[in-house]
Amino acid sequence: MRSRRGRAALATLAVVLTLTSGCSFGPPGADEAGTAPNLPAPSVAATASAGSGADREVAVTVLATGLEVPWGIAFLPDGSALVTERDTARILRVGPESDADGLTVDEVARLSEVRASGDGGLLGIAVSPRYASDRTVFVYYSTATDNRIGKLVLGKPVQPIVTGIPRSPQQNGGALAFGPDGYLYAGTGDGTAGGTQAPSPKSLGGKILRMTTAGKPAPGNPVKGSLVWSSGHRNVQGIAWDATKRMFATENTQPRFSELNVVQKGKNYGWPRADGTASGNRSVDPLIAWPTARSSCGGVAAMEHLVATACLLGKRLYLLDVTGNGTVLGQAQELLTDEYGRLRALVAAPDGSLWVSTSNQEDAGEPDPEDDRLIRLVFSDGGAGRS
Repeated sequence: MRSRRGRAALATLAVVLTLTSGCSFGPPGADEAGTAPNLPAPSVAATASAGSGADREVAVTVLATGLEVPWGIAFLPDGSALVTERDTARILRVGPESDADGLTVDEVARLSEVRASGDGGLLGIAVSPRYASDRTVFVYYSTATDNRIGKLVLGKPVQPIVTGIPRSPQQNGGALAFGPDGYLYAGTGDGTAGGTQAPSPKSLGGKILRMTTAGKPAPGNPVKGSLVWSSGHRNVQGIAWDATKRMFATENTQPRFSELNVVQKGKNYGWPRADGTASGNRSVDPLIAWPTARSSCGGVAAMEHLVATACLLGKRLYLLDVTGNGTVLGQAQELLTDEYGRLRALVAAPDGSLWVSTSNQEDAGEPDPEDDRLIRLVFSDGGAGRS
């Protein structure tokens, strides 16, 4: 397999961000496996001001450069990250080793089954909760005719466990993650101009699916024998849970608004009749919605009271302080606005930091010589990234 190293990986950015005092990262939950990668300390710590008047530092570190549309990020027990590249169909192992140039980057798999075009290709990735014994990872990927979820041991062929998810040029979903209940969740895209599949119980399009590691409907799903957990989605590209096991999902590529939803069992999120607003067939309104031109968000991460989303058209992160009863406290704050271009993947690392990827090596992007990049955010007062 080909090996390479990130270039200029210790570049840091000074930013000023106003946050409420409740917005801080904490240590990862007990169900998050992994140890911190062996990272060199950032050379610069940026300062962010809290709403209470206290200051907190936010360190922004570029971990790796020269990637090609990195889409999904998931962590192995040794602290290294597996990163998918949408168009090359490669799975990369990033870290945990590092040197003066940053984290090492090695190709560990390339999936010949993937047919990339539009926003389809090799998308989400999730690591088995029992990886130490089964060595299995799960991927969401596009073929010429459908989207699929498969499992594989790195270096061996992928085994499809769910097929027939609708394939389209621009609405393929791709979110993939294990929930705190131990089951695998996937976000799919509607894939039709009129949004006909999102509300249909007979289609896997425009849904969040919940399954066993064999790809079978998980016990307790809303309809016995069905993979569907929630419906009425346009294009789910990010899912995450907070410490209370509350589930969040982004809604990408809606014409007017990009939504952040709190996902509940069996609920309908309104597409195609709803686009960021209430409608007659919508059972749950979004937690928050932004105009698409300032958002079009992909990845989402949740830690303690902080929920963050990474935005493509908006070229920024939004950070929300979400209270215990599920309401947003104050206004959404912004970070990295126009600093790194389009932002896509966003995950909470095992050490409590955030990792985000850029997505500039695609038709809509304007890449610079270092794109695409993996970036790490550490909020010093909340314990993120501390040993």
